[in-house]
Amino acid sequence: MKTLPQTRRLALAAACLALAASSHAAETTAPLSAAASDPAALKWMVGAPPPADKIIRFDDGSYFNFPQLRWSVSHFRQLMPTVAVSRGLTAPVPLPRALRKDIDSLRFTPLGAKETMTWEQSLGANYTDGIVVLHRGRIVYERYLGVLKESGQHGAMSVTKSVMGTIGAALVAEGKLDPDRKVAEYVPELATSAFGDATVRQVLDMTTGLKFSEDYADPKAEVWQHAAAGSPLPKPKDYTGPRSYFEYLQTVRHEGRHGEAFGYRTVNSDVLGWIIARVTGQNVNEYLSQHIWQKLGAEQDAYMTVDSTGTPFAGGGLNAGLRDLARFGEMLRNDGRYNGQQILPKAAVEDIRRGGDKQQFAKGGYDLLKGWSYRDMWWVTHNDHGAYMARGVYGQRIYVDPKAEMVIVRFASTPTAANAANDPTTTPAFEALGKLLLLAKPK
Repeated sequence: MKTLPQTRRLALAAACLALAASSHAAETTAPLSAAASDPAALKWMVGAPPPADKIIRFDDGSYFNFPQLRWSVSHFRQLMPTVAVSRGLTAPVPLPRALRKDIDSLRFTPLGAKETMTWEQSLGANYTDGIVVLHRGRIVYERYLGVLKESGQHGAMSVTKSVMGTIGAALVAEGKLDPDRKVAEYVPELATSAFGDATVRQVLDMTTGLKFSEDYADPKAEVWQHAAAGSPLPKPKDYTGPRSYFEYLQTVRHEGRHGEAFGYRTVNSDVLGWIIARVTGQNVNEYLSQHIWQKLGAEQDAYMTVDSTGTPFAGGGLNAGLRDLARFGEMLRNDGRYNGQQILPKAAVEDIRRGGDKQQFAKGGYDLLKGWSYRDMWWVTHNDHGAYMARGVYGQRIYVDPKAEMVIVRFASTPTAANAANDPTTTPAFEALGKLLLLAKPK
């Protein structure tokens, strides 16, 4: 096998964590089906040690290959450095159960298709690793597939951004963060970068004008430099670039004007993470633990991947248990209240639900998301149920449907990073389930 240059391996090894929902990686061959790529059946990393052809490594980028990725997303902590998002020492808050038997047979029509599909069929179509549905705070559906277990954590990818955006919205509502102030006022180190003269609101809504491409097909795209900087692997002797996420952010240059158009770029979330750390005096994993995770009564610690300086990756490094993210979504559905306490200001949740500028969003080129907007790093559908969504590459989702009183969390490991590959089945499936549960009588 040809050996990649070390700088390329640095970037490749970090790329899975930096991938954004706008990735447009092309598939040259038909991928294995969900059943054929089942990581449990393929027995990746089984044995002491595993056979040579079943070993997955971080430093050579093999963890990022498909189908190995289907194992990796449930085992990032085994492959790279992380920091904990502690659930604290109190007992977890149980989620009541009221399982329904009619969800698997629910039928819907995928976008652009003529034939219908069942909910159960959609699980394989979307390479689902785990999915849970809450209705009025009760688990009505829960499935684990592949190597994800109830006691395991899974990479949330860019769902991390929405968690960070939620913290940002809360700090704004609490008066601790002024959305109209310039980024440089909070982080002076960014004064000469493209972020320096952007407002906090423009970062939260990703309307910054940046020279930053997330085109993974282009080896010269800035995303590779970002990934190399954030990689925790030792840098080669001749490496002269930035050595951490925060160092890289200081190099980002302007392109276009702030506040004119939506442009999905992971570095905005990294900047928000830096701002949160400056405003609160805590790294984002610590703040998330103390102010949200422990108050939710989470049943598991979450964790975040870090760069070589131990800085949590705010753009995509969160790994969590399925039901704990469901608790997070249920908190939002209930206006920031959960476990008998107001965890987030109601005004923060209202700001997310209200959505952003539809005209600015339309300039982002998301053909399957017409009429949507982006606010506080959440994707807002503006459908008749008022649903909003956290989205991460390879199929990660939190879907909050206020009208149907429903929360869906899904972990997946699709062969294609871009969400456009699974949106045609995901969005109509979630909407169909919302309509079904809307008809359910309260108990």
